[in-house]
Amino acid sequence: MMDQIKIDFNKVIEPLKLSKENLDLRKKNLNEFINVGFPNKKLEEWKFSDLNQIISSNIKNLKFFDKELVYKKSIDPILIDQLPQKHFEHNKIIVVNGIVNTINFENEDIKKIKIIDKIENQSLNVKNSLVSLNNAFISNYLKIIIKENYALNKPLIIYNITDKKISSTNINQRLDIVLENNSKLNLINLLTDYSDNNFININHQFKVGKDAILKNYKIDGKQNSNIKYFYNEIDLDQNSLVENFVLSSGSKFIKNEINCNLKGKYSSAFINGIINLNKSQQHEIKTNINHLAENTKSYQLIKSVLNESSKGIFQGKIFVDSKAQKTNGYQLSKALLLNENTEFDGKPELEIYADDVKCSHGSTSGSLDENSIFYLMSRGLNHQEAKKLLINGFLLDVIEKITDLEVKKLVKNIMQIKE
Repeated sequence: MMDQIKIDFNKVIEPLKLSKENLDLRKKNLNEFINVGFPNKKLEEWKFSDLNQIISSNIKNLKFFDKELVYKKSIDPILIDQLPQKHFEHNKIIVVNGIVNTINFENEDIKKIKIIDKIENQSLNVKNSLVSLNNAFISNYLKIIIKENYALNKPLIIYNITDKKISSTNINQRLDIVLENNSKLNLINLLTDYSDNNFININHQFKVGKDAILKNYKIDGKQNSNIKYFYNEIDLDQNSLVENFVLSSGSKFIKNEINCNLKGKYSSAFINGIINLNKSQQHEIKTNINHLAENTKSYQLIKSVLNESSKGIFQGKIFVDSKAQKTNGYQLSKALLLNENTEFDGKPELEIYADDVKCSHGSTSGSLDENSIFYLMSRGLNHQEAKKLLINGFLLDVIEKITDLEVKKLVKNIMQIKE
């Protein structure tokens, strides 16, 4: 595989016409990935998921280059027609097979938004082989800057689409978003896969300025056999707020990794997520909340519903620096196991170096209450309807924490939960 990586690397960089500095940086990242490879259970952060084994078992002859990813200029109109664009008014970015196809901010004052599509020569100070892989192979880059004191009139939906032409391919995607002071953005990342058996590696970097608000929603609901890794790095300045929601349901394997750095006092981070799985799916949400300034706040609630032979994982860590006095951190994960073949692994962590803090964490798992099912059946529901009602009630606690009403309605519609 490593020989193939080197061959494909040369094919990727050839049409990009990179500077020597940028090329050297990419080669450095390539070597870092080759030295480590795909992560496995020997790494503490991957103790529940052997990505190397998952890829080799599900994707034969993985390619790191496909000319469709670099040279494709058009999009199948059928795919456009199938996008859920009529739910509510919004701005949109359409990404097909990792390549930005459409950017439309028709609802906004475009002078207040800066768009950069030239790949910037920057290195992330992260020891992560998948980030290195992304940095080495990225062929399409997008950076959006929301200027100071501007709140977008409408949400921005990123339609992340893969089509049937792509198979057994590694797709790398990078998006940077900067919210300058006192700006606001509601962002919805809607993943729709018509492809199968690909490894999709997405890197999102967020800088949230003073008094800025980011609402970041990620929805993966369409059934597919792709393997995905999301890396999200979020830096928060003074009095800023980030609301994160993850619906993890559609793909064969997903690991969502979210690193929030509360660097400014009175900054807040909220992470809510749902893992809803069937068959042999395996999904993981991993969070690192780093309280690096005083009077910061974080809240995490993750709920999993696991059926058949699926596996759900939550690893959550709250880190409190010695400078971060008066920190308030809360973390809870709950899992509902619908049969004996499912598995849930939880690893909540606290690492605290300050003495004036309020932090708590917990993780529970269990099955549906048979007495509750019996009661609902006595009220006229059949067994399946009773189970569905209890599951919906279990998950609604997370969904109701979505503060954007249109997104809340969209999630309920995807999950077929009646208002």
